[in-house]
Amino acid sequence: MKRISKRIFATVLSLVISCVFTESTASALSKIGSQGQEVTNIQTRLKSWGYYSGSIDGIYGWRTANSVKEFQRKNGLTADGVAGPATLAKIGLPTGSSSSTYSSDVTLLAMVINGEARGESYEGQVAVGAVVLNRVRHSSFPNTIAGVIYQQGAFTAVSDGQINKAVESSCYNAARDALNGWDPTGGAIYYYNPSTATNSWIRSRAVITTIGKHVFCK
Repeated sequence: MKRISKRIFATVLSLVISCVFTESTASALSKIGSQGQEVTNIQTRLKSWGYYSGSIDGIYGWRTANSVKEFQRKNGLTADGVAGPATLAKIGLPTGSSSSTYSSDVTLLAMVINGEARGESYEGQVAVGAVVLNRVRHSSFPNTIAGVIYQQGAFTAVSDGQINKAVESSCYNAARDALNGWDPTGGAIYYYNPSTATNSWIRSRAVITTIGKHVFCK
């Protein structure tokens, strides 16, 4: 009888340990001590945006954690140095679910649309999202949505923090429409507000169309 009880206890203990391990693995985050492809991806993106200056070795050390903290501080996140779902989403990396990549793309695109075209017509909001996607496809720009959005000096909303404002629902819809292929700009890769733009180079670009306050160009 005692032998049977011991077997039952051992079986239950094994199941508990297994469940705990599975749960902790499923909710694992990239943090100090983590290694692997996700860490490499984090380092690669943060380095391309100027947050990380170390070697891309796939090892989550203090330098990587400090770079993540700086990114978090500048993008409205809790600066704990841990690359959890919210941080990964803003970096533009999968957060665990099968639809996370698309969800991250929608969120990032909606954020930049909100920062750059809040108050514009719906078509004008979709147009800003389309410009981001046109850049992703263009050889002169990074080939990811996150890369384009966080490219140094690319968007005023990133530089001045407007990207971190509460996102209006129309901007999420505009992001989805842009991702689904609507491009009101006719292939533009630049845009500017003629009433505020002071850069002579952007004003020299070939104009495609004007939507609201923005001039869209090649």
